[in-house]
Amino acid sequence: MHSGTTSMRKWLLLAAVIVVIDQITKYFIMKHFVLHETLYITSFFNLVRVHNAGAAFSMFADAGGWQRFFFIGIAIAASAWVVWLLKRYPQQTLFCLALGMILGGAIGNLIDRVLFGSVVDFVQVHYAGYFFPAFNVADSAITCGAGLLIWDSIRPQKPHEPQSVGRE
Repeated sequence: MHSGTTSMRKWLLLAAVIVVIDQITKYFIMKHFVLHETLYITSFFNLVRVHNAGAAFSMFADAGGWQRFFFIGIAIAASAWVVWLLKRYPQQTLFCLALGMILGGAIGNLIDRVLFGSVVDFVQVHYAGYFFPAFNVADSAITCGAGLLIWDSIRPQKPHEPQSVGRE
């Protein structure tokens, strides 16, 4: 088997694991919490069931419904582009790790938008009366993947490493 195909399968498997964990946690929250119900875990961490019809930080949440299909389209296009990048650059481990995480998160939230019309969020962190917007496993994977992409683009390359995308 071609090593690029084997490598790509590894990243697709990572994305699939993220989707499964994301969907299991969301299922648990939807089964055990009513909308807006909060369980206080620590002085800075709660579980809360909220539905976000918008994008990050609830941007466009009150846009009237068009945003559901817009974000579904973006998620599908982004996922296709990520798969293409995974196939094109299989030798770039950190880059592909980041893309696998982003792909898993994008698909996890895409499933919610298709099934429920909004994304199920449940992790809430807060401090001194400030509450960070609730998020989920998929959001965390996307954020970590984006952070790894940034790290990959600014870290010094060793002479034997293949060049990162954008450094060609």
